[in-house]
Amino acid sequence: MGAVGASLTLPGSALHAAASNLPAPSRAPAALAGDERHWGAVAKTYNVTDRIVNLEGGYFQPMALPVLAEFQRQVDLVNRGNSYYARGEYLTDLETARRRAADALGAGVEEIAFTRGATEAMQSLIGGYNQLRPNDAVLYADLDYPGMQYAMKWLASRRQVRVQRIDIPEPPTPSNVVDAYVGALDSNRDVRLLLLTHISHKTGLVLPVATIVAEARRRDVDVIVDAAHAWGQIDFDLKSLGADFVGFNLHKWIGAPVGAGLLYIRKERLASIDRMMGDEDSPPDSVLSRVHSGTAHFATFLTVPAALDFHLAIGPGYKAARLKYLRDRWVSKARAMNSVDVLAPDEMSAAITSFRIRGQTGSAETERLVTRLRDEHGILTVRRPGIARGDCIRVTPALYNTSEDVDQFAKALERL
Repeated sequence: MGAVGASLTLPGSALHAAASNLPAPSRAPAALAGDERHWGAVAKTYNVTDRIVNLEGGYFQPMALPVLAEFQRQVDLVNRGNSYYARGEYLTDLETARRRAADALGAGVEEIAFTRGATEAMQSLIGGYNQLRPNDAVLYADLDYPGMQYAMKWLASRRQVRVQRIDIPEPPTPSNVVDAYVGALDSNRDVRLLLLTHISHKTGLVLPVATIVAEARRRDVDVIVDAAHAWGQIDFDLKSLGADFVGFNLHKWIGAPVGAGLLYIRKERLASIDRMMGDEDSPPDSVLSRVHSGTAHFATFLTVPAALDFHLAIGPGYKAARLKYLRDRWVSKARAMNSVDVLAPDEMSAAITSFRIRGQTGSAETERLVTRLRDEHGILTVRRPGIARGDCIRVTPALYNTSEDVDQFAKALERL
């Protein structure tokens, strides 16, 4: 993948540069999703290694060149201004970036705070949730992220509650997934807090979050949503989820520098989350007191507006359609292979989807397959453990990938 040109500069925002270097959409998202000429031009705004076909875009997304240029500009600005800038103008610039993120998310600025990633956001929400009483219960699922599972289990000693886990059905459907959560809530009437992952980092399963949140609310159960993989991978609408507490990554599908995330607390529910370690740097009625990261990477947060500008210049709907097209292209071929199980149905998937080869679901066996894909076929994937029915291999195309990349993977999978 090549650069778009050494003359690319960003005086203050990525929007102008992104708009001038990206092709204008000529058709509806679904119709344009397979247009390699259009998406090839988008791919050229990423400078990624040609040593391997990277189908592990779920770890983090590299910054597009316009965003990288803005990040480098911000690093220079902070380095030159040092503590004079950090103790002065930075606070105003950071608040501007926070307002930009809130506007893009569709939230009030008083409802969000920057974090160093979704894990920090989610641990602040789970650990700070103060509506639990001794002998209440909390609920999570096998597909939830390990760090969030740990936090839920920690509540047993922190809040003296019972911890309940469920396993997501395989193969999943919208109805049996909802039934699994509703059944668990009805069988465990003491549950007061539910952890819900919008898009699983393990299998790529996209949960019907709004439906489950509504069912939980009817049973007086609060929900904390892990949306680490949602914003930017799908055409995202925060308000439609109906959730009061949500954690996000910005360095995955939004494409900000690594170390950027945010938490959302609906303003009417702020009191349900404790101040982080009794924080006194921000007022008790400020969402900023619910997370305390210490000195973060100044330039990372200052680059968030540029990442959002680039994301919007591509078009969230167009981006989601392209990612789904690349996913569906290899999955349609994999479904014809008798020994391959695809773990996310088409109607409950986005870019990420995992697979298993039947009879090879142990950790060592799955890792060997990942190694073979890398060493024999030049394709990077990743093993995902912790699923009730065995390990799997995650495949995640990104905007720098081509149809040829996923076709190469499908051929390699057939050889395996």
